[in-house]
Amino acid sequence: MKKKLGFFGVLLVTALMVYIAAFGIKTEKIKLYGAPDIRFGIDIRGGVEAIFQPVGIDTKPTHEQLEAARAVFETRLDQRNIVDREVIPSTTEGYIIVRFPWKADETEFDPAKAIEELGQTAKLTFRDAQGNILLDGQHVVNAKPDRDENNFPVVSLSFDDEGTKIFSNITKKLIGQPLSIYMDEENICTATVMTQITNGQAVITNMKSFENAQKLANQINSGALPFSMETKTYSTISPSLGTGSLKVMINAGLIAYIIICILLIVYYRLPGFVASIALLIQIAGQILFLSIPQMSLTLSGIAGIILSIGMGVDANVISSERINEEIRAGKSIEAAIEAGFSNSFSSIFDGNVTVLIVSIILMLYGSGSLASFGYTLFAGIVFNFIAGVTASRIMIYSLSSYKFLKKPALYTCLTRRVTL
Repeated sequence: MKKKLGFFGVLLVTALMVYIAAFGIKTEKIKLYGAPDIRFGIDIRGGVEAIFQPVGIDTKPTHEQLEAARAVFETRLDQRNIVDREVIPSTTEGYIIVRFPWKADETEFDPAKAIEELGQTAKLTFRDAQGNILLDGQHVVNAKPDRDENNFPVVSLSFDDEGTKIFSNITKKLIGQPLSIYMDEENICTATVMTQITNGQAVITNMKSFENAQKLANQINSGALPFSMETKTYSTISPSLGTGSLKVMINAGLIAYIIICILLIVYYRLPGFVASIALLIQIAGQILFLSIPQMSLTLSGIAGIILSIGMGVDANVISSERINEEIRAGKSIEAAIEAGFSNSFSSIFDGNVTVLIVSIILMLYGSGSLASFGYTLFAGIVFNFIAGVTASRIMIYSLSSYKFLKKPALYTCLTRRVTL
């Protein structure tokens, strides 16, 4: 009985995934973004270009200082999963150019409002009770909200090598005394130093809530610049593919999917029908992989989706062909399905794992469009294993358990049936 219900279980999961992928679920407690909430890259939807200029220093910033500031901007964009971006420091002019795409829900297309997403650009400093600056934000590697062993919210700080040494000396001198964190001249946090910290890992306790810890961590990360910066100029970037390109790509994708499904069903019959559902799972899964974490999608990312879907079709075709061969060899439907999936798995596994390794490398070491391509390719391969291998096997086993679906003609290729 469980075997017979396997197909309907997969179908139910597919319907749920497709619904969330198409419309999303947004309640007070649950927020699962769908396709309408995908953040498209500059090349598809356009974006913002802003020039940030240092303030509060008498000379032009050095190359090292601009690189440090660039790294902070990169970190902010990474935290928002914005892979389609450009952060270009200009040593000769002494400023930084930042280009990034619009938010998914942007309707006003106001560049001034969009720039606020990058956070405050004030200078972060650590000061004693007298207001003396002891350490600046360029030595902060990361700040993140966390929970201690008693499940109370805290903020964890980590420093670079030089910052670790300086912070060790500071905490040694200020045991039992307050140490404040300033954003420009605004005190955003004051904590009491309890002990000397020598490992470069500090914890700020007594946070009112996890939300407050998150807010403070974001402030520290956004202010970890070697100097204050302000927006000099900003402008709107038009999509390089044209304003109507997204609609054209969506329509082309739908038409291509329908044609592929028709060909699979006509040629492979029941395995082709199952393959069509498996492809739907793969496509919905890839959309959710992009929309839920708000990962920006570029044209190269779409290429990754197309490539992985092609591999999904290939996986189902290989399995269907193997099942067809086993039936022609005289095996029963159940035995043919078992042998078909077993014999095809090694070919599918080898091809997919190779691409999976490449996608991971692109995600780890690539940036911008390369990272987007690697991410969508990785998501596609993962769902290819889930849908093209596991879900397809469950569905075909389930359907083959029904008496009226045990006919060999339903599992053999069209041209080969005619030949027989």
